[in-house]
Amino acid sequence: MGSKTGQKTLGELAAQVGAELHGDPAITVRRLATLDQAGAGDLSFLYNRRYRKFLKVTAASAVILSPADAADCAVAALVMDNPYLGYARAANLLAAAPQPPAGVHATAAVHPEAHVDESACVGPHAVVEAGAEVGEHVLLEAGSVVQRGCRIGGYTRIEANAVLGPGVTVGRRCIIHAGAVIGADGFGFARDGHRWVKIPQMGGVHIGDDVEIGSNTTIDRGALKDTCIEDGVKIDNLVQIGHNCRIGAHTAIAGCVGIAGSVTIGRRCLIGGAVGIAGHLEIADDVTVTAMSGVHKSILKPGVYSSGWPVQDNRTWHRYLAQINRLARSPRQSDRSDDE
Repeated sequence: MGSKTGQKTLGELAAQVGAELHGDPAITVRRLATLDQAGAGDLSFLYNRRYRKFLKVTAASAVILSPADAADCAVAALVMDNPYLGYARAANLLAAAPQPPAGVHATAAVHPEAHVDESACVGPHAVVEAGAEVGEHVLLEAGSVVQRGCRIGGYTRIEANAVLGPGVTVGRRCIIHAGAVIGADGFGFARDGHRWVKIPQMGGVHIGDDVEIGSNTTIDRGALKDTCIEDGVKIDNLVQIGHNCRIGAHTAIAGCVGIAGSVTIGRRCLIGGAVGIAGHLEIADDVTVTAMSGVHKSILKPGVYSSGWPVQDNRTWHRYLAQINRLARSPRQSDRSDDE
């Protein structure tokens, strides 16, 4: 028989995370801890070389590490080429939260024309509007709102006070964290002299399977067609994604990124924190944009792209700025040649 959730033998873990076990397979671990703070019953990992100094003195029951570090480990080891991946897999096995009991809380408001699977859990003060479909083992936490016509796939979790706008579709095994707003109106206006005329946003938002969306992130509904977040996308907190965008499968977007409307981002891209992306651009598959960069034109080839200015001490920055200003005031070489 397998061990209960939150407790695993090293033999079980080795098989489940894809590691080679060095040590007693019957040793039991219950939680994850850092190398310097771990004790008996704890599983730790070594990925960053700066923590290698703790390897020989750790009191952990076992450590996930690479083959290059295995010889220096004084305790049992789960050895694999990518120990950080092993840590992620082990964390999912050891830290899995129990599913709340199925049912609709007495204070929740579920419209008679909504369909909520009998295995789903609808928490306190949650709202499910007419025509919404809530799949098997879905969790709607306290205060979450599922507006008319939404569809939520099985085993998805909608955390407290998150809002799904009308007609939003969410796939299976997704996590939408607290306070996220999916499917609010896109930012669409036309000028009428000095005034603005609102353009109705009639599209929706389609979210694929295994997507995670961070707290207070906003994804706008499309103007005519759906905004689309493909399978496996991971989005951090406080990200803004404009209307009609398409984010390719398995792309990861860090916190405070702002993406204007009608942007297409390819698959397996990495978008660093606080990146700004102008509207109507295309970014190819396998592109990395480093933190604080501004993207003002399409990126059509895979690679790493940067435009942010690294921090300097204040005096150095003012010196650079003075040099830039002098260059801007200096006549171009071509202008001097013309004068001559």
